[in-house]
Amino acid sequence: MTATVRPSFPALLRLALLADAAASAATGLLLALGGGWLRDLLGLPEPLMHYAGLSLLPFAALVGFAATRREPLRPVIWAIVVYNALWAIDSLVLLGAGMVSPTWLGTAFVIVQALAVGGLAALQCTGLKQAV
Repeated sequence: MTATVRPSFPALLRLALLADAAASAATGLLLALGGGWLRDLLGLPEPLMHYAGLSLLPFAALVGFAATRREPLRPVIWAIVVYNALWAIDSLVLLGAGMVSPTWLGTAFVIVQALAVGGLAALQCTGLKQAV
């Protein structure tokens, strides 16, 4: 048994990984560089946005790398799925636990990005299962 996905892994998986890489890079740059501007608009702490954004940049690079491989390793893709799932859950916990006091726009931003990230994790998981 090999730890790689078949060389022609499903288009769904590649597309979900590429979308994830692009969205993570864009969101990472926005949060890392625009935290000061977004602070008042979203009501989220600037350090939280800054460091969350910085954490997304190497993640985006890893996901982009995995998406462009001929035979990506299953453990790498599963790690991406788990990271995305945890990001989505943590985002909702952040709101539900009252750890921040966002504006209505900030609440919507956190919920929408959590749903998008959770959706990408589900697509990646489905695509990975199709590769079996």
